[in-house]
Amino acid sequence: MNRRSFLRGVGLAWVQGLPPLRRFAAFPSQPAAPGFRLVDVTASAGIHFRHNSGAYGGKLLPGTLGSGCAFLDYDNDGWQDILFVNGMDWPGHKRERTTLQLYRNNRNGTFTDITRRAGLDVEMYGMGVAVGDYNNDGYPDILVTCVGQNRLFRNTGKGTFVDVTHESGLGGRQAFSTSALWVDVDRDGFLDLFVCNYVKWSKEHDVFCSLDGTHKAYCTPEAYRGETCWLFHNRGNGTFEDVTASSGIFDTSSKSLGAAMLDYDEDEWPDLLVANDTQPNKLYRNQRNGSFKDVAVEAGIAFSAEGKARAGMGVDVADFENSGHAGVAITNFDNEMIGLYRASGPGYVDVATESGVGLPSKDKLGFGCVFLDADLDGALDLVAVNGHIDETVRNVRPVRYAQPPQLFLNGGGGVFRDASDDVGPDFQQPRVGRGLAYGDFDRDGDLDLLMTTNNGPAVLFRSDQWGGNRSIRVRLTGTKSNRDAIGATVRIFHGPFTQSRMVKSGSSYLSQSELPLTFGLGRFDRVDRLEIRWPSGASEDYKDLTAGRTYTCVERKGINSLLGF
Repeated sequence: MNRRSFLRGVGLAWVQGLPPLRRFAAFPSQPAAPGFRLVDVTASAGIHFRHNSGAYGGKLLPGTLGSGCAFLDYDNDGWQDILFVNGMDWPGHKRERTTLQLYRNNRNGTFTDITRRAGLDVEMYGMGVAVGDYNNDGYPDILVTCVGQNRLFRNTGKGTFVDVTHESGLGGRQAFSTSALWVDVDRDGFLDLFVCNYVKWSKEHDVFCSLDGTHKAYCTPEAYRGETCWLFHNRGNGTFEDVTASSGIFDTSSKSLGAAMLDYDEDEWPDLLVANDTQPNKLYRNQRNGSFKDVAVEAGIAFSAEGKARAGMGVDVADFENSGHAGVAITNFDNEMIGLYRASGPGYVDVATESGVGLPSKDKLGFGCVFLDADLDGALDLVAVNGHIDETVRNVRPVRYAQPPQLFLNGGGGVFRDASDDVGPDFQQPRVGRGLAYGDFDRDGDLDLLMTTNNGPAVLFRSDQWGGNRSIRVRLTGTKSNRDAIGATVRIFHGPFTQSRMVKSGSSYLSQSELPLTFGLGRFDRVDRLEIRWPSGASEDYKDLTAGRTYTCVERKGINSLLGF
């Protein structure tokens, strides 16, 4: 149920009337084992992060939302490092000092906390993170969204970061910011910045909400006015200008939690999708002149099938049918189920129920979600992490506060089955999940998972493959395009099969996954052809690539391979 219904105890109707999915095939009655396990290696990897929500009994709204995480290669050594965003204690209730945490990959399955050495030992009420090389110097920079002032940390290239929030033009803005992403909206070769804001809230103006009229409870977002998202244009000289109003993004009805970039109309210009909580989702179509138009209603992605605004949390976009057209997943409140949207003509159709994702997710409250090929069979799977907003939910109805994450394996054509119980006992543990990201931290060719929990420990799941499927990884560097190649699309052809991926910032919830692309190949040992469409508009083709390798491609300079990953 949505947050209003959570307080009132009113259920939502089942999804009805969706068109049949003729391209979807039925699963066998006894599906094969997934061929891999997800193993909790947090402790053995040397990760000791614990999120601090600042909760002290005051039931302040930010205390429900958690924080995000990211895979990034901050030192450009070819190994994915890990960043965690943290909250802090509220003034007047100080107990401990908590900051961001940056872990350097030791290249042997373990990590070292280098937060202080890197200059990130900074206290703030952090929420989300977006990683991107905004100045094209070859090193990834970090944007941290906050309750209060967001912070931009420039990577010096010497193992340290410098806070450039004010000199970059991002200072002087107080808000309740959530997810963010880097995207080159005008395709000038420099990454612009899109930031989601939730509601107009401050500790001094926190609204008293109650389930029984006496004791304070966490409010639903309906208790607060909405807030606009922000769009900042990169001037190319290390500074940004606020183009929120002139771009058509300005909209104070939004209560935004998740954001993703996509090419909705397939015109090779990046569009923006926003998951809103109790408000219609937004789909900003890039009009290629510096402005955007919200087309979410006509695209069929603003509301549920019943025409209701759901409690959108996390979002991801990917070609999960291998049709050449990207679909969308949006996590929602419990009793609302995940929204799974298939591209259909000029818009989308919610196929959650028919796909096998809807009903298993109906009793969960989802936050972070990602599409990834977990079993390397060539079809994108879906992972969502779950957890309720208030531990007292058990006093209202039989719903758990801590909830296990879910893994939906794609059997081909976009038909999924819930395989959460088939990948080992570590993944089945109930947690109060929030952020979620993927990355191949041990460079073995499969994708590992990183999740945060609200006011609890982070979890690193290592993927251990034993099914024999193979993969290929692609790392892009732009020259005329932005250096990270964010917005580039890679398509591979192997046998009768085709897959496509976009290099993207953002997605999920408050988090960011690695930028290199991973394609599962099943038992194929070669890729017949690889096609790259760069954000600059350039196109490159390469043929006869070998499985089990990482291919690095620099725009206009060719492709090279590494033996192994």
